[in-house]
Amino acid sequence: MEKLNIAGGEPLRGSVHISGAKNSAVALIPATILADSTVTIEGLPKISDIFILRDLLREIGGNVHLEKGEMVVDPTPMISMPLPNGKVKKLRASYYLMGAMLGRFKKAVIGLPGGCHLGPRPIDQHIKGFEALGAEVTNEQGAIYLRAEKLVGARIYLDVVSVGATINIMLAAVMAEGKTIIENAAKEPEIIDVATLLANMGAKIKGAGTDVIRIEGVKSLHGCRHAIIPDRIEAGTFMIAGAAMGKEVLIDNVIPTHLESLIAKIREMGIRIETSNDQVLVIGGQKEIKPVDIKTLVYPGFPTDLQQPMTALLTKARGTSVVTDTVYSARFKHVDELRRMGSDIKVEGRSAIITGTKSLQSAKVKASDLRAGACLVVAGLIADGVTEITGLEHIDRGYSNLEEKLTRLGAAVWREKLSQEEIEQLQNS
Repeated sequence: MEKLNIAGGEPLRGSVHISGAKNSAVALIPATILADSTVTIEGLPKISDIFILRDLLREIGGNVHLEKGEMVVDPTPMISMPLPNGKVKKLRASYYLMGAMLGRFKKAVIGLPGGCHLGPRPIDQHIKGFEALGAEVTNEQGAIYLRAEKLVGARIYLDVVSVGATINIMLAAVMAEGKTIIENAAKEPEIIDVATLLANMGAKIKGAGTDVIRIEGVKSLHGCRHAIIPDRIEAGTFMIAGAAMGKEVLIDNVIPTHLESLIAKIREMGIRIETSNDQVLVIGGQKEIKPVDIKTLVYPGFPTDLQQPMTALLTKARGTSVVTDTVYSARFKHVDELRRMGSDIKVEGRSAIITGTKSLQSAKVKASDLRAGACLVVAGLIADGVTEITGLEHIDRGYSNLEEKLTRLGAAVWREKLSQEEIEQLQNS
């Protein structure tokens, strides 16, 4: 086990290249199961979720090669092998295997997945979609069993706007007989990315990025080459870090329109930010940052995945800010850790009330989930002294080469192995 040390107070300067989108990658890779020939995905981030999915595709018989961010998948030898346990439980996005395997094999057995603990995130809308297409879905001993004689297109209205359910139904429907219409669909850029891959494979999809997606089923899908979109959440995290400690931080390989809500809030705080086609420049160093109120919403609203790192930045604001998370009610586990560092934050229901402090102090803190880890990294950059962050397995799920990128910007960041005493303290905490 390791810890991440951050010596705070160092100004950030320079440029950072953003990796491919994690939230796209975890859906694009399962989508390759649907093809009848080789699929190549380029620009994948170097994160643990990608390695888990690579291993899962190999487990069901696929020939998979991953090198320098490029994954080549030959799905032809794949079989509908049950995956009730093991690696499938380490990754919440493994539920995309349900839609992909159901679409290709008309059956699947997938263990109920894990991932970040953000409160209840039921898959009832996924199941509703699968059943509408003609599948029988049962929960047996902690695994989801899906069986269908055939899949037939249907009109499906999602009761809750869900990225996962929208993508999963798309995966199952692209080779169903007839037409499928998904209403109240999620609009995230990652959905457009998955739809683009499927279209390149021969699927007939219209409306991705709107709230109504229309799919005309086809008999087969073929291989293709696909370049993943940049990770808007990684880009947003570096924009927040630049706003907190940057002099001039250039974020390269980003689609600014994917982050309009964040850009608007950073400007509202009085921080200069400039955009071009694929770059964002954050000019920090302001003596005073203004407080702002934030409410997370489904896209194109403020992303719930940036709520936690933004909370760390708001501890620097002069005055009181309110952050309300309408997406995940339990996404405030980072607040206790920020309090250890001297922040003044109160949680009331779905809201965190943040009163700016003169400075944060270093402390030993633990990441409870992926974006909580990003929050603590931003807090460590701000704080006086050396902050020690454990729970790095969460951070490694979503940020590629994080220390290397921060070091290039001038941050003092390094990893160390935990001592036996520290490991025992963590296990007993």
